[in-house]
Amino acid sequence: MSKIKPISKLNILTKAASASSSPSLSGSGAEYSEQVLVEPKKKTQRISGIDQDELQDPMDLADPDSCFCEFNGVQLHHKVCDAEVLAPNTLEEASSLQFPHSTKRVNVPMILLHGFGASVFSWNRVMKPLAQVIGSKVLAFDRPAFGLTSRVNSVVHSSPVNQDNRPLNPYSMMFSVLATLYFIDFLEAEKAILVGHSAGSLVAVDAYFEAPERVAALILVAPAILAPFTAHKVVKEKEDGRDNQIQESSLDSNNRENIFLRFSSLLSKLTKYVAGAIVHLVKGMGEMINTLYQKALSAILRSALGVTVVRMIIDKFGIPAIRNAWNDSNKVSDHILQGYTKPLKVKGWDKALVEFTVAMLTDSASKLKPPLAERLSKISCPVLIVTGDSDRLVPPWNSERLSRAIPGSYLEIIKNCGHLPQEEKADKFVSIVENFLQRVFGLAEEARLQAVT
Repeated sequence: MSKIKPISKLNILTKAASASSSPSLSGSGAEYSEQVLVEPKKKTQRISGIDQDELQDPMDLADPDSCFCEFNGVQLHHKVCDAEVLAPNTLEEASSLQFPHSTKRVNVPMILLHGFGASVFSWNRVMKPLAQVIGSKVLAFDRPAFGLTSRVNSVVHSSPVNQDNRPLNPYSMMFSVLATLYFIDFLEAEKAILVGHSAGSLVAVDAYFEAPERVAALILVAPAILAPFTAHKVVKEKEDGRDNQIQESSLDSNNRENIFLRFSSLLSKLTKYVAGAIVHLVKGMGEMINTLYQKALSAILRSALGVTVVRMIIDKFGIPAIRNAWNDSNKVSDHILQGYTKPLKVKGWDKALVEFTVAMLTDSASKLKPPLAERLSKISCPVLIVTGDSDRLVPPWNSERLSRAIPGSYLEIIKNCGHLPQEEKADKFVSIVENFLQRVFGLAEEARLQAVT
């Protein structure tokens, strides 16, 4: 009597595989095998025309002149243009603007700060001409969440090491401010001219207030800074004086007894105390509710739903917003669109944009300082404000009010120009900067004296 061999699951799978590949079969097994192995093709997802299935590391997308340096754990992408090392043909190209005093050196480097949704690309038309104007280095860098600067996990990166040492949130305003000051040291300079465009103007101004001795001048281009409204000061009456008037009126009209007056005064003080306690209680509750609201909003934004919403917004409004930033949208070429959408190829761009939004909504450092509108009058360095007369994102009248709020500032309005003067009217923009530097650094007078001598 023969023994029955146990059949293992491996034996069954082996026989099934050999049977399906056997040439003696009718072919149905091979066809079935092919049907199982071939997976259905996934639909390619695209955001603003950029394939999201093949995202890359920032360094893999770098240009030949791209540079990276580490600051507080973040790889900052930047570009530097140095007037001393420009090739002769590059100098001839930059000098085509024909600046009368461009040979006179300012000897102060310049740092360019881009706006929301932009990158160093937005400065590519003016970096070389500006380097020739100042005769020094011009540096532009990508703020975290934008361009080719590395995307980091802010929750991990900003987690406290201990109670007294908490790393900065890389997506916070303070991080961008300190990165700006870091690049002044990077350029081995004592001071630098800060040029901020749109939201980058906020970084420039905050950097000035953080270290005014490091800023030689401020150039604010289409500044996204809410200018203060002119308001009459209201002098509040002293409560004690009003109480005295009430008491005197009561004595004159009703001839109340002294004890009643004391009781009224005591009651008034008690009412003020209770009212003050209620105000503090309501304020505390408001801050608590605001904190809870911020935490809830942060949780929603960081969820899969929040990231999906951000992707949908960029997909629907990204390219239209670029076109809307120009006075003449017909001049927005494919090259420009590619430059602005290139960061959408970076791994984690969507989550980084969410973290940037959360950081702006929950920025506790800025709440500890007086409102910016109240500090503008304290700016003492030279300031130039440049705006386009057709700016649909930051209206020119806001820049006019801002110039009145900053003592001694210069205002230049470029005709037939939108939100991007440095791109749409590059020649005019560089010329305005040249004239401003002549005035504040006395270049025109020095050049004239040298010519006479």
